[in-house]
Amino acid sequence: MDLKTLCNMNGASGDEKAVRNALLEAAKPLCDSVKIDRMGNVIAFKKGSGKSDRHLLFGAHMDEIGFIILDATEDGLLIFRPIGGVDPRVAVSKYVVVGEKQVKGVIGALAIHLQSADDRKRVLGFDNLYIDIGAKSKDEALADCPPGCFAYYDNDYQEFGDGCVVAKALDDRLGCWNLLRLLEGNYDCDITCAFVVQEEVGLRGATGAAFASDADTAIILEGTTAGDMGDVDKVRRVCEPGLGVCVSFMDNASLVNRELYKEILTLAEEKGIAHQIKRGATGGNDAGAFQRRREGKRTCVLSVPCRYIHGPSSVVKLSDIEAQYQLAKAYAENV
Repeated sequence: MDLKTLCNMNGASGDEKAVRNALLEAAKPLCDSVKIDRMGNVIAFKKGSGKSDRHLLFGAHMDEIGFIILDATEDGLLIFRPIGGVDPRVAVSKYVVVGEKQVKGVIGALAIHLQSADDRKRVLGFDNLYIDIGAKSKDEALADCPPGCFAYYDNDYQEFGDGCVVAKALDDRLGCWNLLRLLEGNYDCDITCAFVVQEEVGLRGATGAAFASDADTAIILEGTTAGDMGDVDKVRRVCEPGLGVCVSFMDNASLVNRELYKEILTLAEEKGIAHQIKRGATGGNDAGAFQRRREGKRTCVLSVPCRYIHGPSSVVKLSDIEAQYQLAKAYAENV
C-alpha cells in the first residue's frame, strides 16, 4: 500500500472503518499476529529473534479531521460541525463529499458583499457556515445526508515542487504508512505497531491500546505543525519542512523520557539521518496516553513537519517522511 492510497481514503474520528480494514489487510502478511481491539485500533505484533528481551511499540493514528452533519435548513443547506481541530477560515468554499453516497458539496458562508461591518471584523464560526449540496429542501438534503453522517474535504494526493506532497490526511497517514514499512523489517526485540483511532478528539484509541500493551517503550510517529511561514522569526518557527524528522522534548500531552530522547538524537547523528528538534511545547499526540497508562511507558515522538495541517491541502516534504522511517527503523535495529 502506498501513501497516496492511504491519504485519499476517508476516515475521521469515529468513521475509520475503510482505513482500518485497509491497514489490517496490509499488516497481515508482515507480522506474526494482528487484531482489532474493542476501540477499533489495529494492533500488529512481530516477534523478535530473541536476542533482546525488549518490547517496543510504535504508534500512529489512522483518523483525520472531518465534519459531521447535524441537520438541514428548510431550504436544503446542511448544518454541520467539525470533528477535531479545524479552523473555520480554512473551510470556507472548499469542496467536500458527504455521507455514504459521497454526495458532492461546497462549504459556504454569507458572501462578503452581504456581511455586516461587524461580520467582516470577526471570523465566521461553524454556526455561520453550511454545506451546499444543491438540494431544494430539508427533506431532499437529509435523504442522502442524514444527521450523524460524515463529510470530508474532497481533494487528491499530489506531488509537486521540490519533493513536496499535498493531501488532506497526511496527519497521520504518513505515520501509518511508515508503521507498515517498519513491519517489513526483522528485529532482535519484539515489535508492536499500533494503528490507533480517535486521536483527533482526545487520544481515545491510544488510551485503550496503552492499557493492553506490555511494551516498555512507545515511539509515536506523527505529523506536526510547521512554523516556517512568511515573516515568522527563525526562533519561532518550531520546525521546518526539509530539515528532517522532528524530535520533540515536550508538548501539551507528554514529557518525553530524557534518556530515550538523548539516545534517539545520538542515533540520528551516528547514522547521518536528517533531524531537527521541535522548538516549541505545543499541541499533543498519542504519547500522552501511552505515557500515563498501565505501568507507564518511556515515550518519544518523531514528527514530520506539516504546513497547513488540519486543512484540505496539507504539505510535507517526502524526505522528512523518509527520515522519520529511517530513525524509527534505526532505533528498532539498535535497541
